[in-house]
Amino acid sequence: VQLQASGGGLVQTGGSLRLSCAASGRTSNPYAVGWFRQAPGREREFVAAISWGGRSTKYADSAKGRFTISRDNAKNTVFLQMNSLKPEDTAVYYCASGSSVWSTRSYEYDYWGQGTQVTVSS
Repeated sequence: VQLQASGGGLVQTGGSLRLSCAASGRTSNPYAVGWFRQAPGREREFVAAISWGGRSTKYADSAKGRFTISRDNAKNTVFLQMNSLKPEDTAVYYCASGSSVWSTRSYEYDYWGQGTQVTVSS
């Protein structure tokens, strides 16, 4: 499975971005998707995850109420809608997959996208 993350950019505080994660390759098996982020000098951290069917989602406390994860399985794409962005959301955002069940732990994902930079200016 190959993952391609896109949609990052530079926004002002309070702005919005919609990240996309497009999957290709062996996508016939059910797979959960997680979003993680890594800021300079910090460890990669969990942001949000979604089950194959989309009915089960999980958010980091920092994302609750501001971010929404969703997916369109017909297009093999997962989205992360980010609203009310803050400077502390600045990071490289990665999507990951590889399991049929979502996890908040990065080591439980086998496949990773290349990352997309999100920069929120104050």
